[in-house]
Amino acid sequence: MTTSIDIKSVMREAYQLAEKTHSPGGAIGIVKDGEIVLQHTWGYADPKKHLPVTAQTRFPICSISKQFTCGVLLDLGEELEHFDAALQTYLPNLETTRPSIRHLCNNQSGLRDYWALTVLHGADAEGVFRREDAKPLFARMRTTQFAPGGRYSYSNGNFRILSDVIEDHTGRSLGKLYRERIFDVAGMETAELLPDTTTPADGVVGHEGNDTTGFFPATNRIYWTGDAGISASLDDMLAWERFIDRTREDETGLYRRLSSPQVFSDGNEAPYGNGLAHDMVGETPTTGHGGALRGFRCHRIHAASERLSVVVLFNHEGDAQAAARHLMKVALGLPRETPGEAPADAAWKGRYLDPGTGLLMTLAPGYSGLKATFAGSPERLTIGDDNTARSPAMMLARRGDEMEFERWRENLHGTAKKVSGEPVRDIAGRYHARELDAFLEIVETNGVFYGFFEGFLGKGEMTPLYPAGQDIWTLPCRRSMDAPAPGDWTVQVHRSGSGAVSGLTIGCWLARNIEYRPVGR
Repeated sequence: MTTSIDIKSVMREAYQLAEKTHSPGGAIGIVKDGEIVLQHTWGYADPKKHLPVTAQTRFPICSISKQFTCGVLLDLGEELEHFDAALQTYLPNLETTRPSIRHLCNNQSGLRDYWALTVLHGADAEGVFRREDAKPLFARMRTTQFAPGGRYSYSNGNFRILSDVIEDHTGRSLGKLYRERIFDVAGMETAELLPDTTTPADGVVGHEGNDTTGFFPATNRIYWTGDAGISASLDDMLAWERFIDRTREDETGLYRRLSSPQVFSDGNEAPYGNGLAHDMVGETPTTGHGGALRGFRCHRIHAASERLSVVVLFNHEGDAQAAARHLMKVALGLPRETPGEAPADAAWKGRYLDPGTGLLMTLAPGYSGLKATFAGSPERLTIGDDNTARSPAMMLARRGDEMEFERWRENLHGTAKKVSGEPVRDIAGRYHARELDAFLEIVETNGVFYGFFEGFLGKGEMTPLYPAGQDIWTLPCRRSMDAPAPGDWTVQVHRSGSGAVSGLTIGCWLARNIEYRPVGR
């Protein structure tokens, strides 16, 4: 038997959440025991045209699309291994072990994220990424950033390749397959694959900015499919949640198969599979996924044991995941979190380089506990009595100038060493990455260094480099074709025996350890 929920409390929190966002608009829905118990919309899909948000307004659901791509693949009725040989077509120059289709479905391929790589190929953040631009980007790949199956790393390209595999195998469009095999079956009457982000469905406008600076329309000009691309209304998404509940007892049911547990190659449990993240809200296991496009955020969470689902859709860049988790906690009757921990002491503060990922980990005492920036977004950790710090995703153990870490969701552990000192300022020059067949050029302007990336997508803008330690720099990327942007690229400088620059290693959380060599030296 599932736990009953206090509908009035949930409704009150949903209305307060909508009011507190001070945003253009949004939609929230909750399904309990197969019935819609909350359906709330507010604001405007297009404030300039006075077009209101309704339960029928379609939003880009972005990466939530991934589970539907895997759903089509599973529904084709063939073993996933049947498609493995086809990957040679999409990764013709890969020199390391080629991943399997299952690795792609579970984000265990080791392939670097293709949207992060567009930055290194010189793409303009507001530029056009065409359908035909994806295949040459994949074809350039020569290595994976870890052995397939051994770890987890989010890679949108996994699902873009799945889209192409499905279409090439069936000879049919992915949009039609979504409709026939999932949307019609689940009652998602208006859901549709609209891979060109230039013009969203139903006149909905995504917004950047916030209530302080003001909101302004977002510009998107990318083509994505498989990894994203579906537009769906709140009605459509609640129909999906009700379909999940209707088929919960069917062992061959689609969502049962999508949400089945996955493992890494070493047998450890994998918290991601078939386009779904496995997580916990309190002590309750959940599955779900979020999505982001410039100007849009969305999230869905399903708790199978409680027959409870939450859906949040925003046409602005508010934290849809936090909103969905908060409403799930309220529905489960969990107490409100009250972080009141004292900040970590200053000994934790610093930057640490992990040689395995080639990335900097930045630690700073936060308003409560410790703030760590390593895997893209900042995380808050709680300090223990044994020189350890923990969050739901990471454990840190301080050992002098070294920081041992474990990230169980990624099946990743290592030891990062504190960096110090000042880098030698002799890095100006042009560098080539064989992995990408692309370039980085660094120039000095009266003591200040700037760099730009150049590749088959164009010549990127000049971006300042910031010294982080001896032969360590950071190159920030706050804006890219996809959202969120890659963040800070870590730049490691390598030297020959004579002390001259012999190369660079560049990486971010989604695209690590890319080697560059000097040109003309």
